[in-house]
Amino acid sequence: MSNIQRPKSLKHQPMKLEVKPVESGEVADLFIAKQSSENPMFNEKLMEEICERNNLKQAMERVISNKGKPGIDRMTTKQLKGYLVENWLTIKKQLMSGTYTPKAIRQVKIDKPEGGKRKLSIPCVVDRFIQQAILQVLQSKWDTKFSENSYGFRIGRSAHQAINQAQEYICEGNSYLVDIDLEKFFDEINHDRLMSKLAAQIKDKRILKLIRAYLQTGIMENGLITMQDKGANQGSPLSPFLSNVVLDELDKELEKREHKYVRYADDCNIYLKSKRAAERVMKSISEFIETRLKLKVNKSKSAVSTPYERKFLGFTFTLGRNPNRIMIADKLIV
Repeated sequence: MSNIQRPKSLKHQPMKLEVKPVESGEVADLFIAKQSSENPMFNEKLMEEICERNNLKQAMERVISNKGKPGIDRMTTKQLKGYLVENWLTIKKQLMSGTYTPKAIRQVKIDKPEGGKRKLSIPCVVDRFIQQAILQVLQSKWDTKFSENSYGFRIGRSAHQAINQAQEYICEGNSYLVDIDLEKFFDEINHDRLMSKLAAQIKDKRILKLIRAYLQTGIMENGLITMQDKGANQGSPLSPFLSNVVLDELDKELEKREHKYVRYADDCNIYLKSKRAAERVMKSISEFIETRLKLKVNKSKSAVSTPYERKFLGFTFTLGRNPNRIMIADKLIV
């Protein structure tokens, strides 16, 4: 509330109270502002750090080397350098003033190995470049705050390491597991909850505004643009990092409960010594995910089982006190 006006005579005139409306999507950001970390990772000059020359050069080289398909403007990665030479000063001015607007995203559907289709989002090359520049700075500090049990989309970590950790837990006698599958995880990410997590560590409002704009960028499919009120686009440089920000809350909960678990992106296995304990954990963690994180557990694909009957990142395990790994080629992620 703001602009409270007190008239000279309260006896004859009622107090006038003028309330400034809050735009949709800002409620969670305002709420978190009161709960922000006392020592956030990033200050008000984060945009300047992102636009630093060496960081931009590295981002451009990364986007060009990744190649990838053009977005809706049909610009290729080979054209990026020349375009930036001519237009970077204008783009930088917009970024610094907080007025930059991302272009709509082209969406295609690709076949899944197990059948069905997966939506793949293709941002324009310039937006991939900007997102990559943001990612490099955020990840350089934030990655060290993530859980040791999180292996996906992180610096110096891999699916092989996740499988090694799972094998160690099994060798310790944890012969049951809770295999949790999140239903359409990237499509279901709650924007307000994610932005609240970011706002607790980022003081630069220009960056927060830009990331929200990327989350809400319209999707173009078959010539029509659809706006987004949830989800993070698979195919954009920032999405894997943002998914770890979302699921770090799950990691912290599992660590608080002292569970032995391995998480690679949205694939999460919790290892326990008895079926009864596993069933209890399945129930309580599923409730936490759905009520606290506002995500959906796919009950048809999630299960309490044994490591020998389930697949994890393209592998399963043999029976015995010293289980061996068995690669399943069509599911391989490593």
